[in-house]
Amino acid sequence: MTRRPLSHALTVLILLISLAFCCQGAETFRFSDIELLRQPPGVQLSALEAATSDGWQPLETNSPNLGYTHDTAWFRFDIPTDRQIDLLEIAYPHLDYIGFYIVKNGELTDRIITGDLNPFAQRPVLNRHFLFPFSPEAGSGGQILLEVRTEGTLQVPITLWNTQAFFEHASVEEQIHAAYYGILISVIFFNLFVFFALREKVYLLYVLSTLSYLLLIGNLNGTTFQLIWPRSPALNSHTTLIAVPLAITFTLLFASAFLSLKKTEPFLNRIIHGFVFLNVVTIFIGSFAAYSDAIRLTIAVALPSTLLLTVIGPMQWVRGKPQAGYYTIAWGALSLGAAITGASTYGVFPHNFITTYSMQLGSVVEATLIALALAARLYKEREDKVEARESRISALEAKRSAELKLIENALHNPLTGLPNRASFEMQVCDFIRQAPDKRHGIVVIHLNNLQSVTKTLGHQNSDRILELAARRLNAITRDLPGIISLGQHNGRKFFVASLDSETFACVVDASIAESERTSISSAVEAIRSPIDYLGMQVPLNTQLGVAISPAHGDDATSLIRRAVIAEGSDRARELGIAYYKTSRDSYSAERLTMISELQQALANDELKLYLQPKLNLRTDRFDSLEALIRWPEREPSFPTDEIIMLAEQSGVIKPLTRWVLKQSLQIRGQLSERGHHLDISVNISPYNLREPDFPSFVRQLMNAHPQHEGSIVFEVTETSMMQDPANALKALNSLVNAGIPVSIDDFGSGYSSLSYIKQLPASEIKIDRSLITDLATREEDRVIVQTTIDMCHALGYRVVAEGVEDEATLNLLKEMGCDMIQGYLLSCPLPLEQILSLLSGNPETIAVQHAPDNVHYQR
Repeated sequence: MTRRPLSHALTVLILLISLAFCCQGAETFRFSDIELLRQPPGVQLSALEAATSDGWQPLETNSPNLGYTHDTAWFRFDIPTDRQIDLLEIAYPHLDYIGFYIVKNGELTDRIITGDLNPFAQRPVLNRHFLFPFSPEAGSGGQILLEVRTEGTLQVPITLWNTQAFFEHASVEEQIHAAYYGILISVIFFNLFVFFALREKVYLLYVLSTLSYLLLIGNLNGTTFQLIWPRSPALNSHTTLIAVPLAITFTLLFASAFLSLKKTEPFLNRIIHGFVFLNVVTIFIGSFAAYSDAIRLTIAVALPSTLLLTVIGPMQWVRGKPQAGYYTIAWGALSLGAAITGASTYGVFPHNFITTYSMQLGSVVEATLIALALAARLYKEREDKVEARESRISALEAKRSAELKLIENALHNPLTGLPNRASFEMQVCDFIRQAPDKRHGIVVIHLNNLQSVTKTLGHQNSDRILELAARRLNAITRDLPGIISLGQHNGRKFFVASLDSETFACVVDASIAESERTSISSAVEAIRSPIDYLGMQVPLNTQLGVAISPAHGDDATSLIRRAVIAEGSDRARELGIAYYKTSRDSYSAERLTMISELQQALANDELKLYLQPKLNLRTDRFDSLEALIRWPEREPSFPTDEIIMLAEQSGVIKPLTRWVLKQSLQIRGQLSERGHHLDISVNISPYNLREPDFPSFVRQLMNAHPQHEGSIVFEVTETSMMQDPANALKALNSLVNAGIPVSIDDFGSGYSSLSYIKQLPASEIKIDRSLITDLATREEDRVIVQTTIDMCHALGYRVVAEGVEDEATLNLLKEMGCDMIQGYLLSCPLPLEQILSLLSGNPETIAVQHAPDNVHYQR
């Protein structure tokens, strides 16, 4: 792709070199001898005084270069005898003062004064070089004297011409310059067009860099003074000072952008910007400093800058940047040309065509190669964009194909094939939107034992079991009353969705399901039964949670969350299924508010202990009291069971139980002072039994109140004992060893085995009120209660019946041999003051206190 442009560039370069050789080969007069006279600053000589001076020294060249000096240089040579020679050329346009004199026979016959400090129109011949015509007739015995002074480098390349030959030579040279300027201008406009099209900074920087070099070259060979500002010699001098640092500045910035040094070589990029700063400072100083000092500073800064531009190309080329190859050759040629020109300015090299035009030649090579590099870059970027577009199209096609392939499976679990969470949530939202007043029951089914199965049988077997569980759940729920279909896929109809790897869900019409409780119970039992896998019965410990719209929420996310909360509740662990209750939701905003209120109530002593008496059926006396928590100042009222549950869920149960124990000891002390030596029973949460420091706290507390030893009884529910039997048994043994009697509360409501009950260090059993309430009317309950009493007596336990609310039940319990009773038949829970009044009013035998018919039992 780059071979044809490269060949064209080489053709242009060969044409320029051949034209240059044509210029070099033009016919000029060779001096036989030329002499130099140098006068220090401040010494003024006339032409005749200079001609007769004794300080003349012979020169070996007709292109003397004295470097930077403030001396006045006088040159003297004889007028050629060849009558065709009639023109003298000084081919360096940056000389401040030139005096041209012809002296013949001791007399001054001709005098011309010019220089670049004068307007261009004052030159004897309007040419970018200094031209002085003279008459060949003065050749016999005549001499030409040149007086030259300048603030810059003092180089005086002198050539004698035939006027016709000179202008023929100048015509060829102007063609060289035309070709050179044409190349640079073409490059500038091309890259400017690319910049406006692409808006990429690198193209603008290259335009500015090339334009700066065009200005520099035009200024160095005098073209700008001749064509652009011929009436402004001061502007011409100032342009000479700023052209070099300006070109170097834009070149450094272009190199940084072209080679992407900011991303790949940040340290080198900082060095480049440091040189940019130096060149900008040079431009600023050039506006104020003396010309000779400013031009020296300009060249001094330009040389290391050019060297840096030459070095960074090979460095990046070696590191594998293809663009750096173009840059290395291009800027190498330009840097070499600039270095040769700069060295020539310092007088290191003699003045000739190569030293004069080395920068032009280098800039042609640079402009051509960089233009090719930018074109190649543009072509590569276009190719990359085309390839990227094709890749994007291919990717979009592949994505579309994949989406079409996955769209059918996107809403289904890959393992079970059931609808996934996203599908379930969308369908639930649709159901609610279509029938907002309908009671939709969201049932969450969680396999609690699946992780244990995975650890035991491995992931592969666990996946097979999960597939079997999914199929069985789908089959069971298909026959549920009120079940709502979740759609079908690949000919398979779904009633269950897979929320995650252990959780499933379904939707039922709650109104229909509630009317078919027997069918629902059977389905729950079937769901909770073990999975038959490879001859093994694998228990999955399934629990169900239910949330119903609109009571528990009107969107899928809220309903699922609340069903999950219900599934994780203690009731679900006990019974296998639980319905969501706001009062048991420890994650709701209302619940968090109540927790805060409970903490404040405990801190502010707003909670109270109420007491409910227990009647000894053998003595008809009150033997003990049960302490029950109340929150009397809260509106609306808060049930005791809810207080305990809230405390357990929030961690407040620990300080709450300790408060109750301290209050119970204080109350018993007050009772004892009145002569009532009654035991006080305190309910202990299973969370307290899991506290490592609870037994030690109780021992310390009882040691501080030895008068109450054995009179504070801890009541622990049967169901709480079964949540962690081993640790609960260990904690109870520690309490009994500390002298604390233990009572098993709510006996008959759970699933504890007789073998476990036998191990408990308890002295008392309290039969649950669910077996006592219908004792007078249900034969089955009487059989169970009588058996329980007999069994407990045989094991050495004292038996208490709670929830006694009528005399018929009292009489039956007496006949059955029950030891004690508790309930509203005797009294509802009362504050201490009323209990004291009750006890004081009947010091010997207490008459039975009936509760109002409309008062229901509440612990």
